[in-house]
This record gives sequence, C-alpha cells and structure tokens, in this order.
Amino acid sequence: MIRVFFFGPVADRVQTREMQLDYVAGMTLHDVIAQLGAQYPNMFGIVSFIAVNQNQVRDKQTVLHDNDEIAFMAKFSGG
Repeated sequence: MIRVFFFGPVADRVQTREMQLDYVAGMTLHDVIAQLGAQYPNMFGIVSFIAVNQNQVRDKQTVLHDNDEIAFMAKFSGG
C-alpha cells in the first residue's frame, strides 16, 4: 500500500486528508499523480510541494516502494 496525505487547501479539494492506494511493482510518482489527477482534476493546480517519505521530490519518475508515504501540499504563507 501507498499512503497518500493531503494538507491544507489540497485536502479541501479532495475532501480527505489521507488515502491509501494499491502498490504495483515499478510504480512511479508520475503514476500516482496521473491516477489522482484523473480522480481530482482540479487538485494539482494548487500543489506546490510533493514529498515521498518526508523528503521533497521534484522528479516525477521517482520509483515508489510498498509502504511509501506521499504528501501533497499547497503554498502557504504566514507571519
């Protein structure tokens, strides 16, 4: 299983903070993004930060492993 976490406005758009996806050998981050993009077409317009196992990832060809965690976050500001 791949655990997927959504934070802030991204969670609002998908209406959940967490979900699980079935793991398939050879799966990449791109595969997850394509699957979620088909399910939630307006989600990625606000995603600015993606992490795999708590490390920021920019390469969408990153190979995933069973039990990995992915987080999708939007830009935020504060102060």
